[in-house]
Amino acid sequence: MWHGEPTLSSCASAPSPLGVPQNPHFGSETIDMCQAAFNEGDYDEESDEFNKFVEEAERPLFEDSEHTKLHALVQLHNLKARFGMSDTSFSELLATVGSLLPKDNHDDKRPKDGYMRHPADSPAWKLVDYKWPKFASESRNLRLALSADGINPHSSMSNRYSCWPIILVTYNLPPWLCMKRKFMMLSLLISGPKQPGNDIDIYLEPLIDDLRTLWDGVNDVYDAHTKEYFTLRAVLLWTINDFPTYGNLSGCTTKGYKACPICGNKTSAIHLPHSRKMSYGSHRKYLPCHHPYRRQKKAFNNEQKFEVAPTPQSGEEVFKRVEYINHEFGKGKKKKNLAADATCPCWKKRSIFFDLEYWKSLYVRHCLDVMHIKKNICESLIGTLLNMPSKTKECCCSLTYASNGCYLGQKIGEKKTYLPAAPYNLSRIEKMKMCSSLLFMKVPNGHSSNIKNLLSMDDLKLYGLKSHDCHTLMQQLLPVAIRSVLPKHVRISIMRLCFFFNALCTKVVDVSKLDKLQTDLVLTLCGLEMIFPPSFFDIMVHLTVHLVREVRLCGPVFYRWMYPFERFMKVLKGYVRNRFHPEGCIAESYIGEESIEFCSEFLQECSAIGVLKGPCKLSGTLSGAKLKSLSEEERDLAHLHVLSNNAEVDPYKT
Repeated sequence: MWHGEPTLSSCASAPSPLGVPQNPHFGSETIDMCQAAFNEGDYDEESDEFNKFVEEAERPLFEDSEHTKLHALVQLHNLKARFGMSDTSFSELLATVGSLLPKDNHDDKRPKDGYMRHPADSPAWKLVDYKWPKFASESRNLRLALSADGINPHSSMSNRYSCWPIILVTYNLPPWLCMKRKFMMLSLLISGPKQPGNDIDIYLEPLIDDLRTLWDGVNDVYDAHTKEYFTLRAVLLWTINDFPTYGNLSGCTTKGYKACPICGNKTSAIHLPHSRKMSYGSHRKYLPCHHPYRRQKKAFNNEQKFEVAPTPQSGEEVFKRVEYINHEFGKGKKKKNLAADATCPCWKKRSIFFDLEYWKSLYVRHCLDVMHIKKNICESLIGTLLNMPSKTKECCCSLTYASNGCYLGQKIGEKKTYLPAAPYNLSRIEKMKMCSSLLFMKVPNGHSSNIKNLLSMDDLKLYGLKSHDCHTLMQQLLPVAIRSVLPKHVRISIMRLCFFFNALCTKVVDVSKLDKLQTDLVLTLCGLEMIFPPSFFDIMVHLTVHLVREVRLCGPVFYRWMYPFERFMKVLKGYVRNRFHPEGCIAESYIGEESIEFCSEFLQECSAIGVLKGPCKLSGTLSGAKLKSLSEEERDLAHLHVLSNNAEVDPYKT
């Protein structure tokens, strides 16, 4: 169980409060002088950080220790300087001394500095502690998240077979273990060949019954660490899914005029009749009331916007709306519930998760998946900039009409009517510059797939982008690739959107900066509305407005996106050996892996399945290495020398 932000005693990086000093009063005068210097200055952020450093230095090295952290640190660095120890040997010394200290010898509480590093720092976690203090009093009680998604267990993409694993993950773990494969539980496996759709509630009933039992408490659970029995309880904090599954689990609509589950009835949407698509724009309503963008007409859709941003509905408000919806399950013909459509146009059914006593009290019940949102936006941007036929959002039928019956931006001349080039249209030379930048980019090993293999310089297009490719493109590569193309205002707007995702996906969240992040995003979306056609603003672009809210309530993004679950489902697909019984193969192999993992806990030489090892550390130093480029003649001579001294080649020698 994870109770706080840990500090590893075996860490090899300085400053680390390790060592056994000799004088317990060492450093007291230094601390007094530092404190006096601090009191003389004015208060600012730097002085506040300095004050925290001084307070940390006064703390004991570990519980009941007579030595302070500052003393241990200075003493060790003194040894390093006196005997000229190298950085490598000093790191090894820190690791060795750390292994000799008592177990759990640093702080066991999370730092309270206004940053969120884990869901335990979020208001959603603290809400459970506040409303149910009996649950919070036992630190071993579980906080869970649920993910559901369909997979095709066959390698043939033409096969439309779909089975649905339901995965539970526990958050009672430190950041480096949380969301790892070892701690993901395959709780249900919904068989195919068709996806369950809105009838998924029927398959979830056994799991919901187990979650209700866990909420009430399971007695006589044995804790092997403390060697005692206790009552175990568990709470489901939220679900993590792509957007269609979001609608299936929550019971809300994800298409049409009310497609946004947060905005609900106040979703701003228009239908583009010629392209038969929906456009979700009007992000000016998220600006302050007197912002000048609200009064501008020509730059937007020839209308002023004074509408106020909608307030998200609470769980209790949603429950009151869907409590009496009678949904008929099954794949046959169903009678349309006209009464429910009139009173609750945004909801299709009452979700089975409301059977959980605490579900309606949670801040966020279903999380928006940043991975799929980012992937869809990246594909739309790349497809529109490179004018890819299957991905572009620009077409004449997607443009909107002005009051005079003409397309916005349409030029009517004496002989012909034409549409001028949009500011985001790239010439062939600009496309070559952008693609060449991507072609010759060098990234660290494992940072992303080889973008060169996804790029076609013949037709200047990108093909086969995966989710992680879109992740790296949006956060690092795309701003570099477009730095010398596009007009300045277009380039800046796209870069601002990329920087938003980069700031959103940080592992440590500064709560004080979230308001500015939200304001900058709204301005970015308004700037994009001035540039791109209405068809660009699908529901995925609109959902970015609500991502900051979920970070504020639930904590860092990487605990709530689909990347770890997608990797785990890739493992499940690898279990399939029999095409006629894919679910049986998955269940059998998963149970076998769990059994082996349990047995390996009793063997020291066996490594855990599903937990990545740390980065490989090289012994020694490479500072004295010299690089030399070999010519072809030297390479051939070296190759011949190796073959000449190989016994396996002797029979072939003449």
